[in-house]
Amino acid sequence: MTAPARIRTGNPKLDTLLGGGLLPGTLTVVAGATGIGKTQLGLQFAHAGADSDQEREPGIIFDVTTRGDSQSQAEYAQRMFDWSLSVQPANSVVDVARVFDRDLARRDYLHIFERAGRRVTRNDLDQEELREWKIEHIKKLQLAIWFFYGNFVHGARRCVIDGVEPTDTPSDSFQFDLFEYIYHQILHKDADWVARDLLREHFRVHAAEVERHIYDHRQIACVLLYTTHEVMLDDLLGRPLDTGDVLSNANTIILMGKTRDGTRMGRALHVAKHRGSACEDSIVPFDIGNAGLMLRKS
Repeated sequence: MTAPARIRTGNPKLDTLLGGGLLPGTLTVVAGATGIGKTQLGLQFAHAGADSDQEREPGIIFDVTTRGDSQSQAEYAQRMFDWSLSVQPANSVVDVARVFDRDLARRDYLHIFERAGRRVTRNDLDQEELREWKIEHIKKLQLAIWFFYGNFVHGARRCVIDGVEPTDTPSDSFQFDLFEYIYHQILHKDADWVARDLLREHFRVHAAEVERHIYDHRQIACVLLYTTHEVMLDDLLGRPLDTGDVLSNANTIILMGKTRDGTRMGRALHVAKHRGSACEDSIVPFDIGNAGLMLRKS
């Protein structure tokens, strides 16, 4: 049986650490503290789709930050790749029947929530606020399906989910609720069934279009950027996994953290898990430059 073609990350040295790249159809989690370089790595991965012989389309960025601000993706993309991200507005009222119109549906970026000032978890809200947030969450699902399906039918095969913030327990997080839905009900679901969820009563009318735009979900690669409480790489290496923790379900885990060498601080990453593939177990220092992450010899 032929091994599936690897998904190149956009960073050749990281691809070498991963035995050639990521495995399609699987989940990769990049975990580390705020400011360590996760977004830059995610953008490298997304942009690499445009240069891939398989795709020739950049990937997409789905920002789930709930504080109201984004993760500076547009600024980084412009500086690193001269890439002007096309934006799907979070308040879009979509005409689902026009999802096959590339000019309308093909967008690079969506910041799904527009809440300012604080992180939103169940413990942050009183009962009335919780009810309102659940209603907003349900409404956002339709836009999320439109965004992912509308990009996949037009050639995108890689996605980055950014802005997942740490919580005391995963079950307290609305972000994890949304991610679980996206991962199981969009990314790991046959394309025609995703179309049914989006088009609903319009599905029969557009069945021929659905068939013409079919894609194989097993070729989609997902990178989740997960912010941790831990800052130091040593602390991340010793971090226990909670039941239901997204790290326990990932095929690949890349840890990014600070390191200390005497009086100097640095940054390094480690491939902690890469199921189904050989990978290097070294700790690799890196710098962040105008082109993104630059890995150095350990």
